[in-house]
Amino acid sequence: MLDLGVSGWMADFGEYLPVDCVLHDGDPALLHNRWPVLWARVNREAIEEYGAEDVMFFTRSGYLGIQTYAPVMWNGDQHTDYTKDYGMPCVMPASFSLGFSGAPMVHSDIGGFFSFGKMKRNDELFIRWMEMDTFSLLMRSHESIRPWANSQFDAPGVKPHTVTLTEIHAALKPYIANCAKLAGEGVPAMRPDFWEAVSFAESRDPYAYFLGDELFVCPVIRRGDRSREVHLPAGEWVHFWTGTVYPGGTAQKVPAPLGRIPVFYRRGGQFEGLFRRVAAKYE
Repeated sequence: MLDLGVSGWMADFGEYLPVDCVLHDGDPALLHNRWPVLWARVNREAIEEYGAEDVMFFTRSGYLGIQTYAPVMWNGDQHTDYTKDYGMPCVMPASFSLGFSGAPMVHSDIGGFFSFGKMKRNDELFIRWMEMDTFSLLMRSHESIRPWANSQFDAPGVKPHTVTLTEIHAALKPYIANCAKLAGEGVPAMRPDFWEAVSFAESRDPYAYFLGDELFVCPVIRRGDRSREVHLPAGEWVHFWTGTVYPGGTAQKVPAPLGRIPVFYRRGGQFEGLFRRVAAKYE
């Protein structure tokens, strides 16, 4: 896991309390929804008792009050494919929903998890997913349920992209830290395209998102695509890789070679200098 200088672990399975089990105290049917919150509290208390300031955990399940204990959530076990219901594309709507529900810090397993039968990720899917999570709060891969059948971060065709994208994510640390600060105030770090318009009717792309106030990210979610149509929000936006300035409120078709996700930063923003310096290393 590469992020803000902390180490962490996955606090899984909080949602699996059987409704017919026997508890020392309480009705399992009534406690089922609260159980993941209690599980998160146990993890939080363990960290606080240990006294470490550079340790965190993340969980995938929750209920009212989960954000009190769980610093970060993740989107669970996606399939290692591009299907909109269970694969990479479902990450974005799930993250938006969590953000609107009071869990403002969310991420996903790079590459997905579930793999069975003919379902297995190739280098392209892993790279596309890694591109997306480069421009997110937390960049973390998962070997999947069948590591031997799925492409990994160190596969020959993936490794050069892993090096570049993890370097970019690390270089964006000041901006990511600012996103985390805003999330601490209740503002989701990952926001849908209609966020600034404050109207769902203005949504043009259910898979594009703002990361914080100054980045607009457009993941490539179809196998074989090497370009993508983007619908830019209001304002002026600078293409991260080329420096080309685009007017907001327009649709643009931009190149999307492997390793270069369509991503834009706000012209005149507080972090414009940082984005320009980071991008300049990879022209």
